[in-house]
Amino acid sequence: MAERTPLWAVFVLPALLVAVALVTAGVDAVLAAGARTGRPASLREVAVRAAGPGREVLRQLVQQPRRTRASDVPLARIGAALLPVAAVLAAVVLPLGFRSVSDLPDGIVWFNAMEALAWAAVWLAGWGPNSTLSLIGGYRFLAQGLAYELPHMLAITTAALGAESLRVGEVVDAQAGLWFAVWMPAAFGIYLLSAMAMAFWGPFDQPAGQDVAGGAAAELSGADRVLFLGGRWLLLVVAAAFSVPLFLGGGHGPLLPGWAWTVLKTAAVLAFLVWARRRIPTLRMERYLELAWVVLTPLAIAQALVVAVVVLNR
Repeated sequence: MAERTPLWAVFVLPALLVAVALVTAGVDAVLAAGARTGRPASLREVAVRAAGPGREVLRQLVQQPRRTRASDVPLARIGAALLPVAAVLAAVVLPLGFRSVSDLPDGIVWFNAMEALAWAAVWLAGWGPNSTLSLIGGYRFLAQGLAYELPHMLAITTAALGAESLRVGEVVDAQAGLWFAVWMPAAFGIYLLSAMAMAFWGPFDQPAGQDVAGGAAAELSGADRVLFLGGRWLLLVVAAAFSVPLFLGGGHGPLLPGWAWTVLKTAAVLAFLVWARRRIPTLRMERYLELAWVVLTPLAIAQALVVAVVVLNR
């Protein structure tokens, strides 16, 4: 069972998530610049490229907000602010090593419930501006959510089934001898795919696609845009980090302390997701719907049945 952290960890958690998100965005910016202009000539150029997301945040914060006609400003702002809030609330059950802010008895259910807030956030951000392009982005995310949520829910439930508990700390304890990713490879792979879809990232970025001028974020500007796009990065970080206690043994590992193993494993998963963004083309929505319902959902059910048989015969 994960140990409780001090009360001050509640205030440190958002800052830590933002820092990790900024580092991840900086690495992605370096790779994106390298793909456009080639390898950097010096370390200074690497630093300049990595600082790009930070400069964009500052630029947006001083930019004059723009509004569309007849827009529902409070609704759009609630949507923009709700996305990072959902990511931070989902992270309260994440253990750093063997300590979490709150090791809830139903922590896995809590994590999945906070994802539902992300659905509402993207939809509100797309609906509020009264713009066709942003509304298309909101509808795309709803369609994508309907496709990824069932296999995603089955994947995380499979990990809970293997540990016979919904408490994240007990899921970590159950992997002291063998990671769940080793004997639940289908669930692990499905979780990584759904993590990208949850953050509308990489091949699943159509809700914020360039073909609709940024989709759900098309009409957001200033602080609203920073909150929304920053929340997207936070969702990616939290989804990647949650794969560690679910499938990669949490803080279990030789020599290093538990928190160090958690950081290393999370960094490895984030590196994979950043790599996947540049290697897997964007999927058309109807193709992903077909993949999710015809392939991923039956595969997730089959994986859950195999795990159930193993648990019953222990």
